[in-house]
Amino acid sequence: MAYSEFTLESVLPAFQLEKVDAAGLFSEVGTVEPSDHLTTALARKAPLATTIGTEKAKSEMIVADVLVELREHFEQRISLFSGIDFNVDAENGLTGVCGFLVSLSPGQSFLEAPVIILVEAKKDDLLIGLGECVSEMVAAQRFNAERENDIRCIYGATTSGTDWKFLKLEAKQLYLHD
Repeated sequence: MAYSEFTLESVLPAFQLEKVDAAGLFSEVGTVEPSDHLTTALARKAPLATTIGTEKAKSEMIVADVLVELREHFEQRISLFSGIDFNVDAENGLTGVCGFLVSLSPGQSFLEAPVIILVEAKKDDLLIGLGECVSEMVAAQRFNAERENDIRCIYGATTSGTDWKFLKLEAKQLYLHD
């Protein structure tokens, strides 16, 4: 089994997770204005990416730009990886390629703990990506713990490029922003 084989319905019991529907989960997070560069890039690329309609187009033309902007916002104190193998626990199906990973480490040479954010781009249906993203979040918890870098929360998102669904994993509680 690999990350992409998990559904939300299968990942919850597989890792004994409790789903918590959390309206307003990130309501206390302040607004960050996008840079002029990001605004211009998205104005040019988003219509093309949505017309093409593939996960790859949306990943390359929208999601990557948003995550690079995130890295810039944090003055390169975080690292960003795209399409890397993240094989953490083959016995439990925590293997495969992750769309995007963000680490709290600034190094870009290789992935270091703690992994804090995972993002999966999906063609249209965000719900399809939830199981995959959640399994990657569980893998990030284990990856961090194995490196004695147990951080409290792992964040995740599934996106179509224009719509986003955000998640937070804290211990065994999975918070879904509806």
